[in-house]
Amino acid sequence: MNRYLKLVNFELGRFMKIYIALIGITIVSQLAAVIISSKSYLNNANQAIHVDRMTIEAFVEQYGKMSFNNVTNSILFFGPIALCVVTLLIYTLFIWYRDWFGKNTFIYRLLMLPTARLNVYFAKATAIFLFVLGLIALQLVLLPVERLLLQKMVPVDLRLDMTINEMIRYFDQIGVMIPNSFIEFVLHYGIGFVAVFVIFTIIMLERCFRLKGIFLGIGYGVLAFIVFFLPVFIQEFILFNYFYPAEIFVLMILTGLIVGTGSIWVSNYLLTKKIRV
Repeated sequence: MNRYLKLVNFELGRFMKIYIALIGITIVSQLAAVIISSKSYLNNANQAIHVDRMTIEAFVEQYGKMSFNNVTNSILFFGPIALCVVTLLIYTLFIWYRDWFGKNTFIYRLLMLPTARLNVYFAKATAIFLFVLGLIALQLVLLPVERLLLQKMVPVDLRLDMTINEMIRYFDQIGVMIPNSFIEFVLHYGIGFVAVFVIFTIIMLERCFRLKGIFLGIGYGVLAFIVFFLPVFIQEFILFNYFYPAEIFVLMILTGLIVGTGSIWVSNYLLTKKIRV
């Protein structure tokens, strides 16, 4: 366990500079989105009220009150979220290939450490999961700050206050990142974790069998997708709404466990039997 934790800490440290940069970009960009959106709305209000001589009530009736939805529609707000997602997706691939193609083929040094090779595999997956959780925690901290900033800038007569739950529910990207219930959390991040294991297995197949491994990896990815969503396919195309939603959820947990466990088993086999150091 101690060696596994050291490997996790090692993997976290290798990406930390980029990760901190992503955090900084997200904080600055989202706060800027609040400020710019609020100032734009206030400029329109001042123009209508002080120049066009509209009453506040008439302006609100015509243009609506300022709410957090005005902020989330800005590319400055959702852009950093997309950047973080894309960066972590790329890093899910890069976390392995960097070791193979880096200086002195570092992967062989990792696999020669006095610990189970599967610990290297789990350490990389754990690092990615912790990075994701860190960004979720950052967003949860930022939302109250952004709401407070909006309230400070826009008068109460011109704004529509929203609770944190409403801010999450009305913005789809945040709703995916921060589920409203434990079941949704298990479903969203369970799918994500299984996807990481499948991607890792595809990479192992490609590294072990090269050109042939590319086709094996694609085939494995397709098979994993079919197995994971098999309950949905059966529900939609064979039994036609035979299962209750709760039953579909349980079945998808089972298929997810099958795909995840299968991916770990295949990867462990490849790491121990097919990669020689």
